[in-house]
Amino acid sequence: MSMTVGLYRAGDTVLHRLPVGVKLFGLAVLSVAIVAVRGPLLAAGFLALAVALALIGRLDLPSTARALRAVLVIAFVVALLQWWLFTFDRAVESLLDLVSLALLALTLTVTTPTTETLDAVVRWIRPLQRFGLDPERVALTIAMAIQALPGTLALAQETRDAARARGLGRSPRAYLTPFVIRVVARAHETGDALKARGLGD
Repeated sequence: MSMTVGLYRAGDTVLHRLPVGVKLFGLAVLSVAIVAVRGPLLAAGFLALAVALALIGRLDLPSTARALRAVLVIAFVVALLQWWLFTFDRAVESLLDLVSLALLALTLTVTTPTTETLDAVVRWIRPLQRFGLDPERVALTIAMAIQALPGTLALAQETRDAARARGLGRSPRAYLTPFVIRVVARAHETGDALKARGLGD
């Protein structure tokens, strides 16, 4: 199954029409606020805002649900660790925060062409070129991160299906361990490909 969540879809919503700079700035502000503000009630409020933005952007419900299902697996593991190490409230807050951040990122990429995002980033950091920062290399890194999202979600789906086929669908270790190994392996493959093209330094 192809995981296309996170890729731009043309539309005429308010979010589609907003300038890319406004959307990136808004995402940055909301992300900082989500991480900085404490409390499960406030975390629930941020999640409600993220859901509202996704509805405004008219994200495809089935694809978004599949994507968040994969994110929820990781979020639940993090939440369990937070509950074990700290408190139940902290666990709930972590779970809601991770889902909110994922949904906001998906909303941005679905309503904003990747080329516009990369052009804006290159334009903003070009003045830093005098300090040795390569805008094109930064843009390439961001593009790879965006394109890696659907592939990572696909790996999560495939790994979970494989665990279920072995009768281990309820075992977190049977899912998470091979998933992490496959993600790391793909990252190494990407790095080797970049080095072969002279882009790995």
